[in-house]
Amino acid sequence: MHGNILLIEDEEALRMTLGDRLRSEGYGVDVAGDGDVGFMKATALPFDLILLDVMLPGKSGLTVCQEIRKAGLITPILMLTALAQTSDKVAGLKIGADDYVTKPFHMQELMARVEALMRRVPNRPAATDDVCQFGSVRVDLRGTEATRDGNPVALSAREFQLLRYLIERPGATLSREELLEQVWGYSGKMFTRTVDVHVAGLRQKLEPEPKQPRFFLTVQGLGYKFKP
Repeated sequence: MHGNILLIEDEEALRMTLGDRLRSEGYGVDVAGDGDVGFMKATALPFDLILLDVMLPGKSGLTVCQEIRKAGLITPILMLTALAQTSDKVAGLKIGADDYVTKPFHMQELMARVEALMRRVPNRPAATDDVCQFGSVRVDLRGTEATRDGNPVALSAREFQLLRYLIERPGATLSREELLEQVWGYSGKMFTRTVDVHVAGLRQKLEPEPKQPRFFLTVQGLGYKFKP
């Protein structure tokens, strides 16, 4: 068994087709046909990945995503949507989604995204210290927890992996391509603003002044670096 996936999708035909394919690949699959049941299952049972449709009866996929993050869960979320507008993708990423696939999608592409989200961050060197502190922020790398001024900070799984990758390479300029490959597990093309949106999320949650960052710096034309 590769892991357990929750599929929240109201189209029965797609739910059955996708569920069968995921099971054939060795994943355990549970399903929900609307946002309310999906949220209940997502917060009551342990899953390694959530596939979440945006257009759902009951709670919308965006609302479910937001409430899952507010509940403190860092389970990776891959959103499925027929909406191709960039604004919808950015909105989803800002409230805690880890990636997006736009319908209609090729099953092979979806499986590649699923595998990448399920995979551990590759080539990660051992942390020199399990706890990192900068400003009023304390990050427990082993316990996958972050606090600011002593209060817990709700980070998505992808935000925490990005934070860890940056922390373990202080002062190094990291390109978007490297971050996409090492944190997201992608070597091909992907929604290009993914890294920018996630860095902006870290700034919003961890910087004293997000618009004038002290720790998560932009290196113009090159990428980002973490300066503790």
